[in-house]
Amino acid sequence: MRQSDLFTKTLKESPSDEQALNAQLLIRAGYIYKNMAGAYSFLPLGLRVINKVNQIIREEMDSIGGQELHMPSLQKPDLWQKTDRWSDNNVDVWFKSNLKAGGEVGFAWTHEEAITDLMKQYISSYKDLPFFPYQIQTKFRNEMRAKSGIMRTREFDMKDLYSFCATQEQHDSFYNSCAEAYMRVFSRVGIADKTYKTFASGGAFTQFSHEFQTLAEAGEDIVYINEEKGITINEEVLNDVDLQKEFGISKEDLTKKKSIEVGNIFSLGTKFSEALNLSFTDTESSKKPVIMGSYGIGPARLMGTVVDLLSDESGIVWPESIAPYRVHLIAIGEDNSQANSLYNKLKEQDVEVLYDDRDVRPGQKFADSDLIGIPTRVVISPKSIEAGGLEVKKRTEKDAKIVTEQELFDMLA
Repeated sequence: MRQSDLFTKTLKESPSDEQALNAQLLIRAGYIYKNMAGAYSFLPLGLRVINKVNQIIREEMDSIGGQELHMPSLQKPDLWQKTDRWSDNNVDVWFKSNLKAGGEVGFAWTHEEAITDLMKQYISSYKDLPFFPYQIQTKFRNEMRAKSGIMRTREFDMKDLYSFCATQEQHDSFYNSCAEAYMRVFSRVGIADKTYKTFASGGAFTQFSHEFQTLAEAGEDIVYINEEKGITINEEVLNDVDLQKEFGISKEDLTKKKSIEVGNIFSLGTKFSEALNLSFTDTESSKKPVIMGSYGIGPARLMGTVVDLLSDESGIVWPESIAPYRVHLIAIGEDNSQANSLYNKLKEQDVEVLYDDRDVRPGQKFADSDLIGIPTRVVISPKSIEAGGLEVKKRTEKDAKIVTEQELFDMLA
């Protein structure tokens, strides 16, 4: 992509109505646009990032046997009434609407009911189990106060996976596999060292669950952590847990920290399968309800967490795994022929490159490059040519070095 062709522009100042660092930087750098409170557009750079986040999630879900599908956001009330989750008194995040043909519909905030009903068509025997469908699909939640930038919105995509098992052993095995896959996701996007599997409330799903909480001052959650033992507990359930019995610790062994929830996993048992009559015939020809679990990650929340954690005073610092481009090529001076040539060579080698060929001051190009946060910056200027090649600088490093074209391609190999 030539930067002169990119319709988005960087901003010098943060938008006055955004308090969250992730939203400030992503808007300034041209990754997202705020359409209204709780609803953002992902612009070309932002869409490239979120697509890479989604691909990492897909790869890790597929690695543990996930099968991707896609379900509608529109939901009929009767399913949710059977599980007692349609009433606004029980679930306060619904968006609902009336059909012109008559009747009411909801806009899904999760999909346990819909997928349980769907699976009645495909599950009849223990031989059909286990299996693990998932989707990356739009959800709607009527948040009273949308805040924290792209980490808490009213419309967002979520990866929601559901497990269907015949036995508790099958369920427990997959539950643990999914927890491990989540940590691989967080490792690949660069936040695993600050992310902990956390004992938490089950909310509107079940009594207890596990969250994956990333320690961050920008976080909305409070967790209590014992890093030595790797134990983390959400403040919401701290007083509901017998710490000594469950973990062999006391509250004095825990340190209070702010955190961001980047994922969650729930053991649902037979709550939904019993309410919606999803059963199977076991080895002894007896009918039993299917044992279920649900597992969520918000890709945009993950993207926002990376920005909050890995940015610096100059802008965003993307890990290479989800950066919109691998190389930011900058041409300085009146003669761009060598930069044009390198741009074409990088494209031929399938190296993702954003080429700043704009007719603007060098200082603006460098400031925009730091703000946008692409991992490797390559500058071609009269000064670099005189020094013998290209000026290369990693976004995480202060100093640049001069390399030849071949040395650059060796670095990128």
